[in-house]
Amino acid sequence: MNRIFTQEEVLNFVSLSLDTNLLHTDVEFAKNTQFGRLIVPGFLTASLFSAIIGTKFPGLGSIYLKQEMSFVKSVFLEQMVKALVKVVALIPEKHSVMLSICCYNGDNQLIIRGNTLVKLP
Repeated sequence: MNRIFTQEEVLNFVSLSLDTNLLHTDVEFAKNTQFGRLIVPGFLTASLFSAIIGTKFPGLGSIYLKQEMSFVKSVFLEQMVKALVKVVALIPEKHSVMLSICCYNGDNQLIIRGNTLVKLP
């Protein structure tokens, strides 16, 4: 799944999540940080995994059981993000699947990596 996050989407996420970190909303503040500009909240980027798992693969009715993630690199506004999930193991006795998850930016640099356990529909 590919996505480009806009400032409007970030502001909507900030409002809903209560993550009011100025790194996401205040241009002047962000300029004076190690990033030099606004960054997209990590969990907004990670929400792409939820979109994939809940609507595409495994799909409707899937339920998150466990999530492990490392945030490797920041995402900036208007930057292409590509989220991928891959089956690592089927767990038939628990009607579940272990997935590897990762996100890459437009330069094919790793942004997020991890694993998730999902109850199948």
